[in-house]
Amino acid sequence: MTANELRQKYLDFFKEKGHTIIPSASLVPENDPSVLFTSAGMQPLVPYLMGESHPGGKRVASVQKCVRTIDIDDVGDNRHCTFFEMLGNWSFGDYFKKEAIEWSAEFLFEKKWLGLNPKRIFATTFRGEGDPSTGSGQAIPADNDSPKIWQEVFAKYNIKAEVAGMDEMIKDNVKIIPLGAEDNFWIAGATGPCGSDTEMFYDTRPQDGAINDTFQNLVKSGRLIEIWNNVFMEYEKKIKIQDTKNNDQIEYAYIKLKQQNVDTGMGIERTLAVLNGKENIFETELFQPIIEKIEEISGKKYHSNEKSFRIIADHIKTATFMIADGVEPLNVGRGYVLRRLIRRAVRYGKLLGVENNLTIRIVEVISEMYKNQYLELENNKNTIFEELKKEEKKFKETLEKGLKEFEKMQNVSGIDAFNLYQTYGFPLEMTEELALEKGIKINKKEFEEEFKKHQEKSRTASAGQFKGGLADVSEVTVKYHTATHLLLAAMRQILSSEIYQKGSNINAERLRFDFNYPEKLSAEKLKAIEDLVNEKIQKRIEVEMKEMPKEEALKLAKVSFDSSKYGDMVKVYKIGEFSTELCGGPHVEHTGELGKFKIIKEEASSAGVRRIKATLS
Repeated sequence: MTANELRQKYLDFFKEKGHTIIPSASLVPENDPSVLFTSAGMQPLVPYLMGESHPGGKRVASVQKCVRTIDIDDVGDNRHCTFFEMLGNWSFGDYFKKEAIEWSAEFLFEKKWLGLNPKRIFATTFRGEGDPSTGSGQAIPADNDSPKIWQEVFAKYNIKAEVAGMDEMIKDNVKIIPLGAEDNFWIAGATGPCGSDTEMFYDTRPQDGAINDTFQNLVKSGRLIEIWNNVFMEYEKKIKIQDTKNNDQIEYAYIKLKQQNVDTGMGIERTLAVLNGKENIFETELFQPIIEKIEEISGKKYHSNEKSFRIIADHIKTATFMIADGVEPLNVGRGYVLRRLIRRAVRYGKLLGVENNLTIRIVEVISEMYKNQYLELENNKNTIFEELKKEEKKFKETLEKGLKEFEKMQNVSGIDAFNLYQTYGFPLEMTEELALEKGIKINKKEFEEEFKKHQEKSRTASAGQFKGGLADVSEVTVKYHTATHLLLAAMRQILSSEIYQKGSNINAERLRFDFNYPEKLSAEKLKAIEDLVNEKIQKRIEVEMKEMPKEEALKLAKVSFDSSKYGDMVKVYKIGEFSTELCGGPHVEHTGELGKFKIIKEEASSAGVRRIKATLS
C-alpha cells in the first residue's frame, strides 16, 4: 500500500462514518503560543474539545502534519523522526469509546480497508491510578469499559481475548493489557483537555513463535509496535495550587469536561511500515527516495551509514516543511529548532564527505514526494530553497573553524560550549553530541549561567517555552492575528486588489506577512499602508464572525489557498466593510484593542514575493 492510498482509505472510511474532512493546520500553531510546533492533530482543535462549535460539525477527520522536537536526539534509530503525518478522527461530544474502538477494528481488520490479521493486534487500556503527572494526588478512575469492548470486538473474529494482570505478561490468550498513567493517560501539554486512552500494537514478528513476555520487553525489542491511539478526552487538567516561589510545588485538579470527546491518532510512517512488511519507517517510500539521493550525492551506501543517512533525511524533510509554514532560521524559539536541524544535517553530511549544497539537492526530492499532498511546498519552493542555501552557506563558513577550535579543547566546559555557540553558531546540543563522542559530559548549568550573563533571549526550544505566561502571549498573538487582516486589506486598497497572502508568521514580538508584488515598496506606499491600518484601529471597528457554507464564503472573500481542502462549512471574519477573510480565528472584539501599528521592515522574500514585518505597541 502506498502512502497516498493509506491517506485516502482513512479519509474515505471516516467520511462514510459521517465525518467532515478538514485540512492539515500549519506546523506553526495559530492560536497556541505555549508550544513551538503542532505536535498532534488535536492541538488546532482544542477549542472544540472544550465545547466550542466546529464549522464541520461534531465529527471531523484529517491528515495533520506534525513536528515533535523532543525526538531530535533519538533520530537515527529505527523508528524516531521529527516530522510525521498523523491520521486522526475526532468526536466533539458525539460518539465515545464503543464506536471509536469498533471503527478502529473495522478499519484495521476488514479487507476493504487495511486487512490486517486481528490475531496480530494487541490493545492496551488504562488501569487507573493517582495524578497521572505525579503518581499521587487526585485519583483518576480506571477505564473498565474499553477492555470489555475489545473483548466483544475480538469475539467477532473468533478470538478469545483475555486481560493481562499487573505483571503485564502477554501469553496464551492475553490480548488486552491495562497499563498505568505513564502509558495510557494522554495530554498534549502541562494542562488542558486529557483522558485515558487505548492503544493498538501490531506483532511484527509472528514467525518468532508464540509470545511469552512482558509488554514493555516486547515493545523495547520491536516485536510489538504501536500503530493507533484512541484518547477518550473527558477531563481538563488545571492548576489548583501553585507555589510562586517554587514552581515545582504545583497541585493539579482534573475537572470533568462538559462533553465526552474522542481524539485519535495513527502515524502514517509507522503504519506504512507495518502494511508493507518493512522493519522500520526508513525503508518505506516516505524515506527511500531521499536516502537514494543521499547515496548519489555522497557516494556512500545507506546500510554502512544508517545513522547519518536517517538524520539527514529526517532533518531536511522537517526543515523543508517548517520553512514552507513560515519559520526562518534564528537563535530563538522555532527558528532555533530549524537552525539546529539544518546544521545537524549539514554536519552529518560532512561526515559522509559532502562539502557543499547538501540541503538544496535533497529538498528537490522532498518537494516532489509531497507536492500533491501539501501545496505549500510548491507555493513556497523559492523561499525554502533560498533559506536552506543561505543557512548551509552560513554554517559551512564557521563549521571548519569551530571544529578546529573544538578539537583543541581537552575538557569541554559549559563556558567553552557557550563560546562555540556565540562565536561559531554551534547549538549546545551539537557541542554535547561532539563531546559525548570524546567521552566528555558538558556542565549545562555553566552554559546557562554564561548565557544569562550575555543577556541572550534564547528560550528552551525543546520544552516549547515562551517568555511570559500563556494568557499574556495568547492575547498579544490574537491582536497580531487581527492586525494581519487589516494589513492585507490596506495593501489591497493601496497597492492592488489582487494582493494575496503568500505566507504568514506571528509571535509575541511581531507579525510577518508575505504577499505577491513585483517590486520594492516605496516609503510613501509603506506609510500610506501603515496610516490606513492605524485609521481603522482608531475607529474601533467591531470584528464579526459568521459560519457559512464554503461556496457562499468564497463569493465574499478572496483566497490564495486550495479551497478544496476545507470543509463544507467555514468561518468568515469581517472587520466592518474593510476586510472579509476566511479564517479559523480567534480575533479581538474590536480593532481599538490593537494599539499602534508600525511597519518595521519591507524586503524581498522570493521571486515576485515581498515580506513586511510589523509591530503593535
